[in-house]
Amino acid sequence: MAAPPLYTIGIDYGTESGRAVVIRTSDGFALAEAVTPYAHGVMDRRLPDGTPLGREWALQHPQDYLDVLQQAVPAALAASGIAPDQIVGIGIDFTACTVLPTWHDGTPLCFLPEYAGRPHAWVKLWKHHAAQPQADRINALAEERGEPWLARYGGKISSEWLFAKALQILEEDPDVYTHAGRFIEAADWVVWQLTGVETRNACTAGYKAMVQGGNYPPTDYFAALNPAFANVVDEKLGRELSPLGALAGRLTTQAAQWTGLLPGTAVAVANVDAHVTAPAAGVTGPGQLVAIMGTSTCHVLIAEKRAEVPGMCGVVDGGIVPGAYGYEAGQSGVGDIFAWLVKNAVPAEYFAQAEREQLTIHAVLEREAARQRPGEHGLMALDWWNGNRSVLVDANLSGVVVGLTLATRAPDLYRALIEATAYGTRVIIENFETSGVPVHELVIAGGLKKNRMLMQIYADVTNRPLSVLDVEQGPALGSAMHAAVAAGVYPDIGAAAEKMGQVQRGVYTPNPSNVAVYNQLYAEYLTLHDYFGRGLNDVMKRLKRLSGEAVTAAPAVSDPISAPPLEVAR
Repeated sequence: MAAPPLYTIGIDYGTESGRAVVIRTSDGFALAEAVTPYAHGVMDRRLPDGTPLGREWALQHPQDYLDVLQQAVPAALAASGIAPDQIVGIGIDFTACTVLPTWHDGTPLCFLPEYAGRPHAWVKLWKHHAAQPQADRINALAEERGEPWLARYGGKISSEWLFAKALQILEEDPDVYTHAGRFIEAADWVVWQLTGVETRNACTAGYKAMVQGGNYPPTDYFAALNPAFANVVDEKLGRELSPLGALAGRLTTQAAQWTGLLPGTAVAVANVDAHVTAPAAGVTGPGQLVAIMGTSTCHVLIAEKRAEVPGMCGVVDGGIVPGAYGYEAGQSGVGDIFAWLVKNAVPAEYFAQAEREQLTIHAVLEREAARQRPGEHGLMALDWWNGNRSVLVDANLSGVVVGLTLATRAPDLYRALIEATAYGTRVIIENFETSGVPVHELVIAGGLKKNRMLMQIYADVTNRPLSVLDVEQGPALGSAMHAAVAAGVYPDIGAAAEKMGQVQRGVYTPNPSNVAVYNQLYAEYLTLHDYFGRGLNDVMKRLKRLSGEAVTAAPAVSDPISAPPLEVAR
C-alpha cells in the first residue's frame, strides 16, 4: 500500500490580511486556503486608543498576526479535509521590513498597558517612512566613513529598513528603546510564537539589516550615529542567523491548539514574501526577474556573481536560494496607486456602470483604457505616490502627471498610471543590466497578474516575454515549499521547486508596434525621472516640507468651516 500523501501549510502575511494555504508536497497542488483580514488594518492616523500618529507613519497590531494562526490556519485545515497528522510542516513569509519591539520573552511592548499609548511600542510596517531623517544620517555617515557594505545596497539605505526604524525609536522615545529587550522582524516574531524559540532569518537580516558576509556594520559606526546606539546589535538583535529552509523549531502545545495541528510539527525559518515567491515560480537560476506585484512591487533576481548595482535594495549571498546571489529592487507604490485613483478621482458614473454590469470598478476602467492605443491619452506620469524605492531610494519623492486637459477622463489616468509603473520596472531592469546582471525574462506573481491590459503593457514597455506564476497564492506556496524542506521531504529548495513550482511560460509577448511607441514614451519618462528625482528640481521635497509645516502650525484665525460657501458662476 502506498504511503499517504504529505502536506505542508504556507502562511503569507500581507499588508492587509494573512492567508493560510494547505499544499500537497508531491506536486504543489493547493487543497484549500483561508484568509483572515487584519482587524486593525494599517494604523496610519491613530492608535487603537486614539493617540494620533505623525505624517508618514504606518503601524500594525501584533494581535492581528496571532489571529491568522488562530483563525485562518484551522479554517484552511478544516476546508482541506486533511488530518493533522498528514501536515508535516508549516512555513511563513512576511512583508519586510516590518519590525516590533518586545520584552526578552517576546511579549510585544504594545501589549502592556503602560506602553499601549506609545506609538513607538507598536509594529512598524514596511511602508512606515517617518524614519527618513534617520535613514539620511545612516547614509551620510556610511558615505563619509567609506563603509564597504553600503555599495551592496545600491549606495543608499531605505527609511523602510530596520536600523532607521530602530534609531527613530531611540531618538524619539528612548524609554521604549531602553525597555525593548528585542527588536525583531514580525516574521521571526511569529515563528517565535509558534516554536517558543527565537530565530532570525538570514534573508531579512541580509536585505533589511545590512548583514554582509554574516556580519553587521561595526560597533563604532553605530556609536557614531548615536552613542546610545553603539550596542544595538548585541543588545537588541543578536548575531546568530538561520538559513532559509532550515528547521526553526517545532510547534509548541499552545501553538498546536491555536492552529489545530499536532505539537512537534516542523516550523521552517521565516522568509520574505517576495523572495519566497521565486522558487514557487520555479525560479532557482539566473536571468529571470520575478516581480511580485500587489500594493507595491518587489523585484527579485538570482545571479551567479555579485555586482554593485546603484539603487538596488541589496544583494545577499544565499538570499533567495543557497549557492547564488539574490538581488532585490522594488517600487513602493503600484496597486496602492491604482487604489488611490479609484478612491479619489473616479466619477460616480463609473461606479454606477460597474454596479449595473456587476463588474468591479477596476474591470470597467481596464476595459475602457484597453481600447486606447499607446500614447493616445497624451499623459505621462511618475509612479512615486509612495516615494521611490529603486533606483533613487528616496521616500520624499511624490507623484506627477503631465498632459492633463479638460478632456482627460478617469480611464486615461488609469492607463497612464499603469504605464508609469511599467516604466519604473524598466528603469530597474536596465539598471541591473547596465551593472552586469542580465535579465532575459520577467515572471509575474501577485494579484495584479489578473489585469490583462496591465500585463500586456508591461511586456510592451520592457520588450520582454512575461511568464506567470500559475497559482493565486505564490508566497504561501513558496513558504509551504520551504516547510517541506525543513520537514525533510526534500533535501533543498531546488529539489522542492522542481516538483512543487508552478509557472506558465511566455503567456504575454511584446507587440512590436506598441514597443516602438513605448520606447518614445519611455524616453520622456526618463527625462521627468531624472529632472525630479536626481536633484535638478527638488520641488517635491519643498512641497512636502511646506505641507508638514502647515500641519504642525497653529490653526488659522478664520474658521473655514463656518465661512459662507463660495458663489460659483454658472
